[in-house]
Amino acid sequence: MPDTHELYLIRHGPAEERGDSWPDDAKRPLSDTGISRTRKAARGLAALGVTFDVVLTSPLARARQTAEIVAGAYDPRPPIVAVDGLAPGASIATAIADLEKQARRTRIALVGHEPGIGELAARLLGSQHPLEFKKAAMCRIDVGRVPPTGPGVLRWFVTSRMLRQIRK
Repeated sequence: MPDTHELYLIRHGPAEERGDSWPDDAKRPLSDTGISRTRKAARGLAALGVTFDVVLTSPLARARQTAEIVAGAYDPRPPIVAVDGLAPGASIATAIADLEKQARRTRIALVGHEPGIGELAARLLGSQHPLEFKKAAMCRIDVGRVPPTGPGVLRWFVTSRMLRQIRK
């Protein structure tokens, strides 16, 4: 088992507006702007030398699309695994159980939704206060083992806009 696991928590990119066009919220995709911004942010992340062994994602369309875009910035492309623990309303315990299945991996990306992704970040850091993730924002939290037995360390937290600037 690795000494440190790097966990990269990512909120999905900007999606189409809720409404009559998307009566099933689970199928609501990224907007054209969301696709473009997320793609540029993923390139910025790759330019920083960040890599992933696996990308876990919520099964909802906008999160799956975000995971595909992020994974697509790499060659070789990391595998993508849809997990229920990152879906809206899922418990932190379910997300941790999904993460535990990847315990042999060192660099794990997790793509989800607010407020769940911010609550998961807080749990991983040992905080009572969720982190606020803007759309396509990302953070890295290092933990000694998966599942974590103590608080992790926040290494960085960046917005999509910051990553898009790096890509330029």
